[in-house]
Amino acid sequence: MILIRLFFEFFCVGLFAVGGGLATVPFLTDMGTRTGWFTLDELTNMIAVSESTPGPLGVNMASYVGYATAGIPGSFVATLGLITPCIVIILLVAAFLKKFRGNAIVESVFYGLRPASTGLIAAAGWAVICLSLIQITHTANMPTINIQFSALALACVIFLMTHLKWTKKCHPVIWIIVSACAGIIFEM
Repeated sequence: MILIRLFFEFFCVGLFAVGGGLATVPFLTDMGTRTGWFTLDELTNMIAVSESTPGPLGVNMASYVGYATAGIPGSFVATLGLITPCIVIILLVAAFLKKFRGNAIVESVFYGLRPASTGLIAAAGWAVICLSLIQITHTANMPTINIQFSALALACVIFLMTHLKWTKKCHPVIWIIVSACAGIIFEM
């Protein structure tokens, strides 16, 4: 039963998360809240690990959640659920694109998908910022906002370092390694 639910949950994510890996974050946040499969802190860690490992972000996160929930079969089923809508849509678009390539309505639909995709990615980026830099806790029906100053300082340093002239020549792998080391140091 859990495998069917994993497939269905990630099928929905794959169907509606237009715009790539970060567009899956709002859907995964909702999924974690509804199912209890992972917390917001675990989601933040999933994003960090998925960004620094090879492969698409959404697929890496689906594999992680599936494995944590139901082992290797869960990992396979969750990943399959995420990619199935993409495969079906690509096959349908490829079949009909030749026939309707010059159609104004089809071009308008594709043009309209751009802002939707941009909005989903912006929402995901905002969610990652909020999860990483701000902790909101509710005590006695009063929200308390705690700013994670170490994470904010790290973000500022990385932002400044990536905008210096000599650091722009560094390979992205170096930035991944430096960021991973900084994350390990800040978590100790």
